[in-house]
Amino acid sequence: MGLPEEDTAEAGQATSRESRAQLRQMLVIGVVASVLGIALGLVIDWFPVQASGEAKPIDTMWDVLIIASVPVFVLTQTIVLYSVWKFRMKPGEELKDGPPIHGNTQLEVVWTAIPAILLVGLCTYAYIVLTDIEKADASPEQMNVRVVGEQFTWTFFYPGEGGELASPELYLPIDTQVTFAVQSKDVIHDFFVPAFREKIDAVPGITTNYDVNTRRVGDYPVVCAELCGLGHSTMRQTAHVVPRPQFDQWLADQRARAAEAAE
Repeated sequence: MGLPEEDTAEAGQATSRESRAQLRQMLVIGVVASVLGIALGLVIDWFPVQASGEAKPIDTMWDVLIIASVPVFVLTQTIVLYSVWKFRMKPGEELKDGPPIHGNTQLEVVWTAIPAILLVGLCTYAYIVLTDIEKADASPEQMNVRVVGEQFTWTFFYPGEGGELASPELYLPIDTQVTFAVQSKDVIHDFFVPAFREKIDAVPGITTNYDVNTRRVGDYPVVCAELCGLGHSTMRQTAHVVPRPQFDQWLADQRARAAEAAE
């Protein structure tokens, strides 16, 4: 004997109210987890100090990505966990088929449109930031440094009237736009100063370039960010960003030593 129509309707309404209550709980949990995740992501000190003018917009872009991606991750995981709990197989249902359901077109449109809009927005923002930091504005305080990578060291060449000066050390003056011309003698390397936030491949046979505006005095690691052989982890040197008078004195001393060695 089936249930009366009124009882069936009441049961359906009770189930609907229960489902809405569970969805509200899920939403609250997701919002709280998202807020906590974003706060944690923004509090963590992911990067070294900002030693270049390009570092701040790159770090800001990272924060924007955290703010955008954490809620998406939390929402996805919340739905997955809810589905595992709500629709789990119960004892005695091992041989049963799932209920025949039809897709929700409106839901499919929403979960396709929102991620697409989010991706287009983030890609546009990233393009604007990267295009902006790659602009090489003309500056009276400008210098060129040629960087040559080889297994497993970097050599830095400074231009001058008497020819290039080769140095195993990288010295740069503060508040200067520096253009790096990056080359390789053997395999692919990657010239990376984490404090500058920029890096580029050193590829045999071609010259790659990028610009950095030095903004902070200090000593910063120079690393190879491309696996280049057994000694890859040892391919580390230091970028010394110093006041202009100290840089000029260092460069003069290096040229004097080179002249003495050539005699």
